[in-house]
Amino acid sequence: IHGYQTLTPLPLAEAASWDLTAIEKSARNAATEAAAAGLNWTFAPMVDVSRDARWGRVMEGAGEDTYLGSAIAAARVKGFQGDDLSATNTVAACAKHFAAYGFVEAGKEYNTVDIGTSTLFNVVFPPFKACLDAGVRTFMNSFNELNGVAATGDKYLQRDILKGEWGFDGFVVSDWGSIGEMMEHGHAKDLKSAAQIAANAGSDMDMESHAYLKHLVTLVEEGKVEEKVVDDAVGRILKVKFELGLFEDPFKYCDPEREKTVIGSPQMLQDAEDMAKRSIVLLKNEGDLLPLAKSGLKIAVLGALANDKDSPLGSWRLAGIPNSATTVFQAMENACDNFLMHARGPEVVVGETHFVYETEVNDSDRSGWEEAIEEASKADVVVMALGEHGFLSGEGRSRAAIGLPGVQQEFLEAIHAVNKNIVLLLMNGRPLTIPWAAENIPAILEVWQLGTRSGEAISSVVFGDYNPSGKLPMSFPRSVGQVPIYYNYKNTGRPQKKNPNEVFWAHYIDEVNSPLFSFGHGLSYTNFEYNNLTATQSGKGVEVSLELKNTGELEGEEVVQLYIRDRVASVTRPVKELKGFEKVSLQPGENKTIRFSLSHAELGFYNNQGKFIFEPGEFDIMVGGSSETQLASEVEIAELRP
Repeated sequence: IHGYQTLTPLPLAEAASWDLTAIEKSARNAATEAAAAGLNWTFAPMVDVSRDARWGRVMEGAGEDTYLGSAIAAARVKGFQGDDLSATNTVAACAKHFAAYGFVEAGKEYNTVDIGTSTLFNVVFPPFKACLDAGVRTFMNSFNELNGVAATGDKYLQRDILKGEWGFDGFVVSDWGSIGEMMEHGHAKDLKSAAQIAANAGSDMDMESHAYLKHLVTLVEEGKVEEKVVDDAVGRILKVKFELGLFEDPFKYCDPEREKTVIGSPQMLQDAEDMAKRSIVLLKNEGDLLPLAKSGLKIAVLGALANDKDSPLGSWRLAGIPNSATTVFQAMENACDNFLMHARGPEVVVGETHFVYETEVNDSDRSGWEEAIEEASKADVVVMALGEHGFLSGEGRSRAAIGLPGVQQEFLEAIHAVNKNIVLLLMNGRPLTIPWAAENIPAILEVWQLGTRSGEAISSVVFGDYNPSGKLPMSFPRSVGQVPIYYNYKNTGRPQKKNPNEVFWAHYIDEVNSPLFSFGHGLSYTNFEYNNLTATQSGKGVEVSLELKNTGELEGEEVVQLYIRDRVASVTRPVKELKGFEKVSLQPGENKTIRFSLSHAELGFYNNQGKFIFEPGEFDIMVGGSSETQLASEVEIAELRP
């Protein structure tokens, strides 16, 4: 999911890099290590678009946006599978979860999904189609139901759309036990009928329900499942095995010598560190507190997570070695000549942590506070590592409250009372509600759970050896009551106040509408200026150009983001839609012209019958360093040719 033994950042963290080349390379390295250990199939990438940070599995995807998610999905498939699936450094990829699992109600794991066709066609399907276009060989169906039909038994999804309209010729695997779980959904009366429904719907392989093993022969004999259905499923599975080269040599992926050479190699570790650096997002840097000097400072490094070797490995790391991550404190100590002090402060969780068990949050133990407060009072600057343990996000880890878990908020405020010069390192697998920190803490780095080389990557950003360039792939809410929150919302019929005393408009009476940190947000240690936006219609679309200048004193990378709005449509369109991005590196004072081309594919949309259409009319073109764009233009677009 994010590496084999050498663990890379969580997929959501990697998405924050907006660097498709790096993401593809990360997947390629994961495949290379896994294949060297004898594996030839991975249950990744997860391409579920999700707008709800309560859902623990947001850590496993690319965030809230369909366009970015589709690009990352294709990059990961290419990384896992390479150009030749029979090569010994590839694994078959698996696009999951088909479909709409990211829209579970209330962000609760395994919950019901109820969305309209516009969302299904325009938001949910495109990343899956991007996987298919990239050559993905397997799909996994999902635990949820959609329109009252369990996805595992949904003929419309699996036969009509995936294998029919899209022409997918690989195979579909059920999610873990999801065929049998159709009984719990109330969609099948017993395991035999579940097998019948799933097979006829197009689920080719049964994972862990044992339904096919026990009942498929009988179902064929009784005429309830046609023999050609079984032949089709078997043929699809054998075809992928053939493409992997397993008929030629069933042991081709088992090579002890390659395993010793490849897994955990210096190059793998270096690449993991590079990916981790690219994933870090600078959320706030008031007074240019960051980067810190490498000498002449007393630095208090506080928080249990600052010296934790296990939590940074994150969730879904079954081949990872426990306690193998480099800690922030270790790496900072190695990187500078400052006087560093560490105090643990409160533990984030209590008891033994394990992937399959509940992880208990520490909400009462404040031992170690006195030492931490004492160290903070003597320091020039405090670096605090707070957030979620690696097993507080992931499958089965939905949270109703998404602030700092346990007593950490209280701890943060206690330290702030004695030293306001704080750099907050947020270690988490989902967006968190941190309004107090956003208002009171001068510097905040979103460092996620970055994997094996977590400490080195964070230290390099803290001390300025690497200029952060990450951008958020999910909006950070101000409060959990705003969730689901996302930048590409619909305008509604009453989007704003008509007069200062008006109450009847789309808003909360106790919270503003905007997120705490917007989709696409991320600062740098330098500054970028956007100028001279032009948008003109060409024969097949719109040509967009702008000028980007590095007005600061450091070299830096900026993710230039292009958004559109189709003002009037037969099916209403969002206020903004990401339709292009480019990561640009500029020297101090350097100016560069950035160009985008928008075609029928970017300017059109799916109607409620699933047909892709383009409608001529007025479009807003917006560019900037986040979804809160800096420049805007408008263009009247006539009919376009596909």
